[in-house]
Amino acid sequence: MPLMSTHPLKMLAVTLGIAVLAAGGGYAFQNQKAAGKAAAPSMVMEVYKTPTCGCCSLWVDHVRAAGFKVTSKDVTQAELTALKAKHGVPAEMHSCHTGLTDGYVIEGHIPAREVIRFLQQRPAAAGLAVPGMPLGSPGMEAPGVTARPYSVMSFDKQGRTTLFATIRP
Repeated sequence: MPLMSTHPLKMLAVTLGIAVLAAGGGYAFQNQKAAGKAAAPSMVMEVYKTPTCGCCSLWVDHVRAAGFKVTSKDVTQAELTALKAKHGVPAEMHSCHTGLTDGYVIEGHIPAREVIRFLQQRPAAAGLAVPGMPLGSPGMEAPGVTARPYSVMSFDKQGRTTLFATIRP
């Protein structure tokens, strides 16, 4: 029995089926390319910090080294606190600096690789946070001090938090 029928209607159906599959595959490929473009982070960030915070400047250096184009703005503590409130950073997630990138808030000493992973995923969240200033986190390295594991949390506009990553230095 031949693989392809010689009946004209069956041949047309097979040909149309192949054409639809080919077109669908091309469409899916185009959508994957478009999705890849949408998921690519802009790598531009504004960071707000107080002028006397040295660890914030070290964190800015860290994200710049990872490829971010960073504008660093010194503000008063009152202005920084108001900025955190405006962007919905839960009080228990506060740290010493706040970054804004691609519509998200980046709060505290988050490793750049986790920021990039978060931006590529584009979750339905307001941002990421590392509360406080954990020793060993980017910008908080100290010679002779053993770094401890810490958590990177995502948070939404309602203030709910979820574990995004556990960092084990």
